[in-house]
Amino acid sequence: FEKYKPNFKYKKYGYGRVSSKDQNEARQCEQFIKEEIEEDRIFIDKASGKDFNRNEYKVLKRILKDSTEHCLLHITSIDRLGRNYTEILNEWRELTKDYGVDIKVLDMPLLDTTICKGLLGNFIADLVLQILAFVAEQERLKIKRNQAEGIALAKAQGKYKGRKAIPKPANWNEIYAKWKNREITGRKAMSLCLPTPLNPNIFYKFVNEEKLKNEKN
Repeated sequence: FEKYKPNFKYKKYGYGRVSSKDQNEARQCEQFIKEEIEEDRIFIDKASGKDFNRNEYKVLKRILKDSTEHCLLHITSIDRLGRNYTEILNEWRELTKDYGVDIKVLDMPLLDTTICKGLLGNFIADLVLQILAFVAEQERLKIKRNQAEGIALAKAQGKYKGRKAIPKPANWNEIYAKWKNREITGRKAMSLCLPTPLNPNIFYKFVNEEKLKNEKN
């Protein structure tokens, strides 16, 4: 490859992702810190890799788009970026071509746009990216298929009961009345629910239930 040494200093960022809230992102953060990335430039999402509709990623992408400096985005592995083949390729090209961002995938040296320059370097990097993106999506589909098969088997055996229903907060009637009368905002209402605050999905699920109940009455 054509070795490329920029005559400027990069502004480094790190992006990590775990699939669920109970998974630990510490290992990814440790790798970013070893790369001398400041903690306030590390963005972590706890979300599925099926698409790029993720809060932290969208914030990071906006920063990279608006930056007037040379940015270098670190990712520990391509499946942490995502698990959708087409969207991974689109995001990579948008970041590198449209935004001028360099990307370094820590577990795959060939996917380091600060090193592999020139026609041959770009060709090999694109080829490796397509292979890894394909593998990442196949793994996601495999996990999804295994989950579906497991649920189907559990249902056949009479063991599957679905997700455990979340009970309404102990102070729901009071909170709902205040929210309905516009005495408090939705965000405030969620935070006041006892014994634990509600997330938006559950809060508005309960709100819709109240509306349906009132319509029947």
